Amino acid sequence: MIDLLSRNPSLDPDALTAELAPTPRYQGVRFATYHPNAAYPSQEEARVATQAFLKGAQVRPGGFRLFRRAKPEGRGLYLDGGFGVGKTHLLASAWHEAPGRAALMSFQDLMYIIGALGMTRAVDAFRGHDLLLIDEFELDDPGNTHMANTFLGQLMPGGTSVIATSNTEPGALGQGRFNASDFQRQIQAIASRFETHRIDGPDYRQRGVRPEDVLTPAEFTAWEARQQGATLARLNHRDLSRHLLQVHPSRFSRLLQGVSAVAVTDLTPMPDQNVALRFVHFIDKLYDLGLHAAFTGTNLSGLFSDTYRHGAYAKKYSRCLSRLSELLKEARQEL
Repeated sequence: MIDLLSRNPSLDPDALTAELAPTPRYQGVRFATYHPNAAYPSQEEARVATQAFLKGAQVRPGGFRLFRRAKPEGRGLYLDGGFGVGKTHLLASAWHEAPGRAALMSFQDLMYIIGALGMTRAVDAFRGHDLLLIDEFELDDPGNTHMANTFLGQLMPGGTSVIATSNTEPGALGQGRFNASDFQRQIQAIASRFETHRIDGPDYRQRGVRPEDVLTPAEFTAWEARQQGATLARLNHRDLSRHLLQVHPSRFSRLLQGVSAVAVTDLTPMPDQNVALRFVHFIDKLYDLGLHAAFTGTNLSGLFSDTYRHGAYAKKYSRCLSRLSELLKEARQEL
């Protein structure tokens, strides 16, 4: 059994840019496996728009180029929609079918990379890419607003195109999180770089079903017995929360290296928002890595307070609850 609490992985700035590709959960996805909801035509329109964007994206000299410019300018596509409408699926599909060099990461991971490398080194690290794919683009504070604007402003004019996904339309980024009106020039500069496509529809993970409850003790024991003991990490939620405060979020993937399944007992409400947001990011990584997971304790409806679920980070918490529900559903399917 793996003891996550004994792990405190170091931060290697160069390693942050080494493997920016779809995570295991999205390794097998393609445009052909995207199943749009027929009741929401914008989903099929988004697939068509993303494929069309790839055909027009810049490709470096020496590769295939669909059009030429003396000074090629990178293009931008922004997929705006709620969680569970397949935005990450489309983003990963674009990576798999991109004609040139591509990198895929979450917006939060991009901010960690810029923070670790510095702006100049970060821009240089991606200058040779034809396409950058940024998932969950969101401006949380003035700091990352400035960083995002500067990064895109220095990178895209050199020919790197960008596809971004978000739960917020570009012109409304930052609203409700900080005094965004003071940074409208930067926010509008970011928005002006993208053509926006809205994707409507309900969360596919919850179509026709109610959210899953945490496992009962009997279910948890039976699930745990089915996992590979040598690569299983089992820990109490309270201990996990304490440990995540000591590990930089950019290291969460490395924290889970070699783990096949995570068992978390005694989920409890999280009154400290710093603790809650670390947990949300941990679940994002666990989910993206395609790990098996099981949870006992407080049911999902009581995990985050109403203040959080309707506050500035409401969409992060909603996405986390959706993903937790899917993980629990997958755990029950194993039984």
